[in-house]
Amino acid sequence: MTFISRRTFALTTVALALAGTAPLAFADSLKEIQARKKLLVAIDLSVPPYGMTDAQMQPQGADVDVARALAKDMGVPLEIVQVSGPNRIPFLMTGKADIVISSFAVTAERAKVVAFSAPYSVNQLVVGASKGTSIEKLDDLNGKRVAVVRGNLQDLVLTKQAPKGATLVRYEDDATANTALIAGQVDAIATPSFTVQTLVQKNPAKNLEIKFALSATPLAIGLRKNDAELMKWVNDWVEKNAANGELNKIYQKHMGIALPDMKKLADEARVIAQ
Repeated sequence: MTFISRRTFALTTVALALAGTAPLAFADSLKEIQARKKLLVAIDLSVPPYGMTDAQMQPQGADVDVARALAKDMGVPLEIVQVSGPNRIPFLMTGKADIVISSFAVTAERAKVVAFSAPYSVNQLVVGASKGTSIEKLDDLNGKRVAVVRGNLQDLVLTKQAPKGATLVRYEDDATANTALIAGQVDAIATPSFTVQTLVQKNPAKNLEIKFALSATPLAIGLRKNDAELMKWVNDWVEKNAANGELNKIYQKHMGIALPDMKKLADEARVIAQ
């Protein structure tokens, strides 16, 4: 496996891609991949635990594991095309990548430009606390102090859902919120699941765990529109690996929590993308 270093595209290319006008045409990407004998997957390696590099600068992470498994089942070597969040779509639209597997949330705006596979993963916001803290559901936050990052999604979600007796303690960044939990200044924290997983690993004596999920944002594989054969192959692969537990295995390895109901997630993604 190889991976390509990050490159920068001109603003005109970005504008073309976001307008839905690709500079290149693609007749049948699946056949092109098979003829090339290489799958080009766009992944942002600066978003742990989805994409990152290890001490030897080798790609690692949940999205990397998914891309490796997909390429293996397709029967071709994987080549990671390193991207940033803003240029994931331009790299796909201009043929620098065949597909995007890069914590790519399904949104109505993106669906105007690209096609989304069935969800293969999810970004879950959760409540985390020590195992000795009696919290199992939202109502249990009554009388508890819960750390959130001011203005972040977890702040917005929990503000709408929390019982009146819960106190949301807002911090300016993740590091400060995390420190507050470790120091015992709050009873719990609302944050992405992988943040709790990281805190568990770095602070074993604190006996932390994920208590319950607050929300789930579907993550899907991005493809070019009208690429029917590749879309069918990818969707069949996602369905198979959701059913056999392989996608859940990868997710639990990196996030410390199981995937939610994938069929329900797929229904939600279809509604969002309409």
